[in-house]
Amino acid sequence: MLKERWIWIAGGAVLVILMGSLLFHGKKKAPEPTPPGRSSAQELFNKAMNLKKNSEWAKAKDAYQLIITQYPDYEGVETVSKELEELNMQMITTNIQCPKAIVHKVEPGDSLAKIAKKYETTVELIKKRNNLSSDTIRVGQPLSIYLANFNMLVDKSQNILILKDADQVVKVYSVSTGANNSTPVGDFKITTKLVDPVWFKSGAIIPPESPQNVLGSRWMGFDLAGYGIHGTIDPDQIGQQVTAGCVRMRNAEVEELYDILPIGTKVTIID
Repeated sequence: MLKERWIWIAGGAVLVILMGSLLFHGKKKAPEPTPPGRSSAQELFNKAMNLKKNSEWAKAKDAYQLIITQYPDYEGVETVSKELEELNMQMITTNIQCPKAIVHKVEPGDSLAKIAKKYETTVELIKKRNNLSSDTIRVGQPLSIYLANFNMLVDKSQNILILKDADQVVKVYSVSTGANNSTPVGDFKITTKLVDPVWFKSGAIIPPESPQNVLGSRWMGFDLAGYGIHGTIDPDQIGQQVTAGCVRMRNAEVEELYDILPIGTKVTIID
């Protein structure tokens, strides 16, 4: 009896130990506490949304960027990235106060083309920022000008185009690049810009209204003959390596870039 009782007690002790071990390992690890003076990702996101709602664009942008740099594993980081991209484009294309905007007062002899050339921007962007429906301007009229140093990086391995202002990422686009690695790598510049381009294919002239015109609604040609960035008639193929060597985008997105990128914009393409 004594021996059996001892076995029961020992077995009970082992059972208690095993149950305690299972409870310990099965318990979900508590989240790391937020360091003193540092807001949580959700708090920063809520703050950014409120700032954006109150038109405090620059501060909202800083809050979004802080989430991305400090909390890259935040479950809502994709939403944050999209919000930041949308905010970046709003700050570029709408007449709101931001650090990179200045006011130009129209002088005698000014035209939108002359002003755009002076500030290395585009007529389309000046018109967007100032809600102009025509090219007509008057002496003394204040115009909001966005000062930018736009450049682009195309990554063929990921089929993405990154729009940057100097070193800062503005927006990331999904694109198509060349089949059989036919898109050239290197540094290029935009030298031509066309609306509803004609496609010259092996001697044939395919007008913009033709359903066979693969160039879509916009063309931005490089300083390398035959290559450039253009729209598409087949948006379902975006994200694939299917072109003859050009960079292909959705029409709405290439139109967005067309309006803000001046002639001379640098394009870097990498494998």
